[in-house]
Amino acid sequence: MGAVLAAAVESPAALWCERAERLAAEFARTAVARDKAGGTAKAERDRLRESGLLNLIIPVEYGGAGLDWHDTLYLVRIISRADSSLGHLFGFQHLLLATVRLFGDQWPDYYRETVRRRWFWGNALNPLDTRARIRADGGHWRLHGSKSFCSGAMDADQLVVSAIAEDDGRLVVAAIPSDRPGIRINADWDNMGQRQTDSGTVDFHGVQVYDHEILRHPGPLGSVYASLRPLIAQLVLTNVYLGIGEGALAEARTYTRRQARAWFSSGVESPTQDPYVLRKYGQFWVALSAAAQATDQAARLLDAAWSKEDALSEAERGQVAIASAAAKVLATQAGLDVTQRLFEVTGARATASAAGFDRFWRNLRTHSLHDPIDYKLRDLGEWVLNDRLPVPSFYS
Repeated sequence: MGAVLAAAVESPAALWCERAERLAAEFARTAVARDKAGGTAKAERDRLRESGLLNLIIPVEYGGAGLDWHDTLYLVRIISRADSSLGHLFGFQHLLLATVRLFGDQWPDYYRETVRRRWFWGNALNPLDTRARIRADGGHWRLHGSKSFCSGAMDADQLVVSAIAEDDGRLVVAAIPSDRPGIRINADWDNMGQRQTDSGTVDFHGVQVYDHEILRHPGPLGSVYASLRPLIAQLVLTNVYLGIGEGALAEARTYTRRQARAWFSSGVESPTQDPYVLRKYGQFWVALSAAAQATDQAARLLDAAWSKEDALSEAERGQVAIASAAAKVLATQAGLDVTQRLFEVTGARATASAAGFDRFWRNLRTHSLHDPIDYKLRDLGEWVLNDRLPVPSFYS
């Protein structure tokens, strides 16, 4: 892990990397207590607002940091090592800014206002939940219904929301203020993991959506370039998962060195000398290192595709999809292995509630179920065996 961090610090994004590391250290100090409390991490979200990190992917000409995806996603990983709920929300900030950029032509205004007003963006898009409906209303629109899994909606300034058009059944995506009359953001997220992502439901009661807020050019997945959106989503979550695994390994390592005891029949004085413990740490590192290499390579391919804009070909987009799917499979498998087996190298005392080591597995297991890797492996198999690239969808 040290080599990966060193490479990042030496990059042009060093200042932002250092800022993210400082915030991550701050978040880590309260991560266990906040995980137990659940609810909205309001103070920590405000620290992100103040830091300027919410503007990483916004180009310099619009007031942002102008980072590429590789560096931005690495910073998502840094935050996720300390607190994957905050890493999730931080990553979704950039995903939602990308959504505005890829689906609509009004993105320059949204980018400028995000920087000027320190907007935090929340998600109410969830394309698998089709309960929200939208209809034309005197030159504008009316939105009604509900959405689930609305990560970051609580305390958000802007929402990206999707709904089914009542007239023709098409998917409509819009960017609207979260405090508009008729919007009710419910504090009903009560899952075992990712407890401070506020991923509950949002209700819409006759909410007015102005025509200029509809992201219609080219619209949802309306071009090859626009279809990069799901691949950005995949890589955001892959970096969250990888961050969880790396964070779990780092905390386990510290615990093994400082607090764990050697097994009575091991013949060694310290667990740091136990060959079985050493073997497991080696396994953990190899798996996470492979996942990190694959993830970084996928991010570099994403940057190359992003720079091509409307000149992007289906084949080029497909290569990013393959790399992203492979990275997500590796990060999920490695992360789940580390987070459930770390107790084998820390011992029975590490199961104490105060240590909070269980949160790593709960967080990764909770979120990884939203997009089963079996279907990523199916896509990869179709490519390997049948030369078929993944068909663009909101998950591929």
